[in-house]
Amino acid sequence: MKYIEYAAGLAVPLVVCIVGIILCFSKKAEFDDLSDGVREGLNICVKLIPTLIILMVAVSMLSASGAVDFLVKLLSPISEKIGIPAEILPLIIMRPVSGSASNAMLADLFQKYGADSFAGRAASVLMGSSDTIIYICAVYFSSVNVKKTRHALLASFSAMLFSVFVSCAVCRLMFG
Repeated sequence: MKYIEYAAGLAVPLVVCIVGIILCFSKKAEFDDLSDGVREGLNICVKLIPTLIILMVAVSMLSASGAVDFLVKLLSPISEKIGIPAEILPLIIMRPVSGSASNAMLADLFQKYGADSFAGRAASVLMGSSDTIIYICAVYFSSVNVKKTRHALLASFSAMLFSVFVSCAVCRLMFG
């Protein structure tokens, strides 16, 4: 077992050294290509900063405003009737907007109800089968200058809604 840990610890430095040696002794201009790629990546990062700041402010405002709690109270009677536990509603509401906020909500859900509860299991499957829609669309579309995102957002939210129902159904079938 120690040999595997030792080899795993050497894998990344070894790959970096091999790539460095190849770049140094190559007759092609791979280092120039690498530098161009890094420069291009940094330019994209600079373009994304305003979008990321707007998203961070929006998530903070959504959390602080009490809108999530209001929506949970409004939707919980309906969600229970269609098989979605009310305990995961805050996660369902926040997941499309913020990955870090939904991770914090998942940890809170585990602490309150337990990871082996139906809500904990359904939330785990939901977290694994969904992603932060608004964040991904905003970052991706702003990086490639796409302005018309209506159909992409509709398709993404439809997939998110589908993953909510499927995660609850799968957990009900497997652990019910």
